[in-house]
Amino acid sequence: MIPRYLCVAGPTAAGKTAATLALARELPIEVVSVDSALVYRGMDTGTAKPSAAERHVVPHHLIDIIEPSAAYSAARFVRDAEALIEQIRARGRLPLLAGGTMLYFKALWDGLDAMPPADAAIRSQLDAEARERGWPALHTELLAVDPATAARLAPGDAQRIQRALEVWRSSGQTISSLQSGRFSSVRSAPEECALISLEPTDRGWLHERIGARFEQMLDAGLVDEVRSLRARGDLHAGLASMRCVGYRQAWQALDESDTPDRQRLIELGSAATRQLAKRQLTWLRGMPWRHVVACDAPDATRQVVALAQRLMKADG
Repeated sequence: MIPRYLCVAGPTAAGKTAATLALARELPIEVVSVDSALVYRGMDTGTAKPSAAERHVVPHHLIDIIEPSAAYSAARFVRDAEALIEQIRARGRLPLLAGGTMLYFKALWDGLDAMPPADAAIRSQLDAEARERGWPALHTELLAVDPATAARLAPGDAQRIQRALEVWRSSGQTISSLQSGRFSSVRSAPEECALISLEPTDRGWLHERIGARFEQMLDAGLVDEVRSLRARGDLHAGLASMRCVGYRQAWQALDESDTPDRQRLIELGSAATRQLAKRQLTWLRGMPWRHVVACDAPDATRQVVALAQRLMKADG
């Protein structure tokens, strides 16, 4: 059976954009972005957003669709992606879902557990507590109320510790009790899609790319971009947009100084990005039906194109 759509996923800095552009030269694709940061307008430098020239090569969807003051959920992504898949297919083209927000992929394929909505006031309170006491202390607090979740989180995993405590404080329920099977290590293969996963054989190769890319973002004006976002007046550190990797670290650095220490920011941003990449790879390795391409291979892009062509000609 020929899949209805193709997916290209992988950790940050694995080469998904290059693979997408290579596929566009060989297949009649339109890209549906699977990236929770690319939806925001005005957040270009720190998201490695495809350039206007790249978007001219192939149509991209779900990029620059909301303001960073607004919220965009996995449930909304599913609605948007399903509609776009049908529209693209109706035009006689192939939908290519490309990105690294694994929760969005999971939601599209398996559905979502019911979760309380984000609570900006509680998040701000937790941020303040973390500044005073540190995230390890909040991890200890989480251990007391939700040991199952605390056991799978590192003491410095600020984003997930905060979300787990936010759910507990806002609803009185633990996030582990609401995540029925979300972190299952075995997931069934969706019949309607084919997933190509870009994964490094050498984790050090990926870490070097992450560090180099973060430095490039700083050279391209990430701090100035965040400074402009702060000046708008309608944004704060508790928003999902400002919690994106890179933006969160730059925002905190600007809280401390109008001229942040570059080397310190590189260290913090690169470390947070490496943690993100590790989580992305964990999600992917829980999908045994994926088709893996070594992103650190010299011919990785060519392999992706050849594999995609073969998958889209499958006859059962």
